[in-house]
Amino acid sequence: MTVAQPFVDCHAHVYTRSMPVSATAWHIPPADAPIEDYIATLDRHGVHFAVLAAASIYGDYNDYQLEAVRRYKRLRTTVNVSPDIDLYAMRRMKEDGVVGIRFQFRNVKTPPDLASYEYRRLMRRVADLDWHIQLHDEGARLPDHIAKIEASGAKLVIDHFGRPTPGEGINSAGFQAVLRSLESGNTWVKVSAAFRIEPAQDCPLFASTLLQHAGPERLLWGSDWPFAAFEDKVTYAQTLERYAAHFPDETVRRAMDLTALKLFFS
Repeated sequence: MTVAQPFVDCHAHVYTRSMPVSATAWHIPPADAPIEDYIATLDRHGVHFAVLAAASIYGDYNDYQLEAVRRYKRLRTTVNVSPDIDLYAMRRMKEDGVVGIRFQFRNVKTPPDLASYEYRRLMRRVADLDWHIQLHDEGARLPDHIAKIEASGAKLVIDHFGRPTPGEGINSAGFQAVLRSLESGNTWVKVSAAFRIEPAQDCPLFASTLLQHAGPERLLWGSDWPFAAFEDKVTYAQTLERYAAHFPDETVRRAMDLTALKLFFS
């Protein structure tokens, strides 16, 4: 399939096996995913800009992606941080190309209390910096997270279609919470990592429902390169083909590009 390529890939990871892995890591990569390989992948497929997503398996070791965004001005990144991170460190990160923090709770048995003072302070600082909170969790736990993040005033970007609960589809509580949050005007959803969604045949319905409900002004596309835990099952070209299949109208995809450029690069 030949399609017009996106301008922006809003979700990818870079790392090397020499990096310190968190004790709670859910996956151990079988190979390096260096920034040079990712840049070459973008160039090979005609993608101009990208936003790196902090990988939870490395905890708050953000050094590698911070160096990547310092080297390549076509990149932005999110970071994993402790709630007691110093504000001045966050301001320096912003100068380097950081656009948000990531809450990756999906493989966490008991997520942190976002209503605690420490997390309310962190989210208020995110809002003050004009960053966003990148949220990834099981759909059933999203409503509570979303409510607390919305109360902070920070922008919210929800990963991977909102991870609708398998078997419940668009009627799942998490997905319905995502749709309601989109109405706030301060929330965006990544239609990323379709290969992680179960059952796969529901992805077109999730995509069309999100588009109908929010329009391209609230949607972002991401490849999820290098496809952690699916490294030998997914290719970058396949993610582009699925994206075009889910959003066949090129004008819609171009509008989503403009959304990404405005949100992350303006």
